[in-house]
Amino acid sequence: MRVKTEAKRESILEIASQVFQEMGYERTSMDEIAARMGGSKVTLYGYFPSKQHLFLEVANYAGMRQLGPAFDELVPGSDDLPRMLRRFGEKFLSFVCTPEAAGTYRMVVAQSGQSDIGRSFFELGPKRGEDLIAAFLQSEMDSGRLKKADASIAAMQLSALLTAETQHRTLMGVTASHTRQQIKQMVDRAVAVFMDAYTP
Repeated sequence: MRVKTEAKRESILEIASQVFQEMGYERTSMDEIAARMGGSKVTLYGYFPSKQHLFLEVANYAGMRQLGPAFDELVPGSDDLPRMLRRFGEKFLSFVCTPEAAGTYRMVVAQSGQSDIGRSFFELGPKRGEDLIAAFLQSEMDSGRLKKADASIAAMQLSALLTAETQHRTLMGVTASHTRQQIKQMVDRAVAVFMDAYTP
């Protein structure tokens, strides 16, 4: 029963993600999601108590599924730290640049002035990511492979460098997509700047 329940939950998240991307947060209704999944609102509310809760779960589900492999790259003690950061950066930026990630971010920003959805999204997603990066960088600082500094700030700086050339353009629709080669080049430049700043 547990497996079936988790499978149903993931199915709802997949369907809800499609609806949110198509219709935006405001126009999406639980009725529409229930209709698309071929079930009742009672079933839907049994898994997710509100539209906001469902939206946050959709965003978190997509983010962790896509970014999990990126964070898996951050294993302390590598003999080639820049190479590891580049592998992480390419997977990280490949997700951030997707239309789905950009669409979700736009929806969160649009709702942030009207509810606590922005704060909740930040705590569930970006903050958790920053904490994982910071923990990795702290271990590298402790071992002497990086300069001693505030690891939390270093994590924010690394994230900012990785997205510096593309995030605003993607969010504003200036750039629709990037090739793997473009992403690799952007990551190479970002990691070079980061290592220049933090190499002992």
